[in-house]
Amino acid sequence: MNYNANMPLNDHNKGLAAGLFCFVFWGFAPIYFKLIQHVPAITIIAHRIIWAALFLLVFLGIRERQRLFTVLRVSPKQLLVLLISGSLVISNWLIFVWAVNSGQILATSLGYFINPLVNIFLGLLFLHERLNKTQVVALLIAASTTIYLGIFIGEPPWIALALAITFGLYGLVRKQLDVRPLIGLFWETTLLMLPALLYLLWLAPAEWVPAFDQTTWWLLVFSGLITILPLIGFNYAAKRLTLTLVGFLQYIAPTISFLIAVWFYGEAFTHGHQVAFAGIWMALLIVSWRPMRRLLKGKQPRV
Repeated sequence: MNYNANMPLNDHNKGLAAGLFCFVFWGFAPIYFKLIQHVPAITIIAHRIIWAALFLLVFLGIRERQRLFTVLRVSPKQLLVLLISGSLVISNWLIFVWAVNSGQILATSLGYFINPLVNIFLGLLFLHERLNKTQVVALLIAASTTIYLGIFIGEPPWIALALAITFGLYGLVRKQLDVRPLIGLFWETTLLMLPALLYLLWLAPAEWVPAFDQTTWWLLVFSGLITILPLIGFNYAAKRLTLTLVGFLQYIAPTISFLIAVWFYGEAFTHGHQVAFAGIWMALLIVSWRPMRRLLKGKQPRV
């Protein structure tokens, strides 16, 4: 849906509310996974895959009704690409959940702040997009401060980099695929449902039945719902807001996670982290300045 300057204000406000909902939701997601930190991360992800696919099927069935099987139809080539993109996003989920449950929410926040800059780099590398001087400066600042953090802690910030790279590659793959987002996510999770079931039933027998209480089981079931709810909100917002505004809203989630990590869970915010976050924020401000000015003046690009 292209942005229309004559779009009713009510539609815009609904889109803004949906965008705020999904990014605030994602920002507080670490708290949910902390509730099941006694469950191995790979077990959580297996449940998340299965229940997300089932919840998506129910949602799409209600929304599409008789058209369900028509809208779900994709080609074998698209299925192969969705298997690749699904593997990337599941890897991203696994790294995220493992990091959160290992007391490294700050690293996940840094990763999702880095992600927009990784997207710029991937566009340069794979899509032959050209960088302007502002983007070059921003990338150099981000890279140098991230390297500084690696030197300070004695190793590269693997979690942040892995999150940014896997999600960046996921976006790159999906960009090449003409499949609606929720339809794509349904196939990504459905294609990986069998491996998830096999893992739960045979490779992790000790964790399958005896150890979990009822609360844990329900939290695992609803991990699928918390996967699709913000995505539904995101898709609703993306149809009604400009890409520029959506781009600014995406910084809400890692900002909330950052505050939760430092203030709520007491994770160490070292000098190295201060330099790295300052550099990333400066880089994001540099690349966002012109789009932000256009947004404030009402010269919004088409979605």
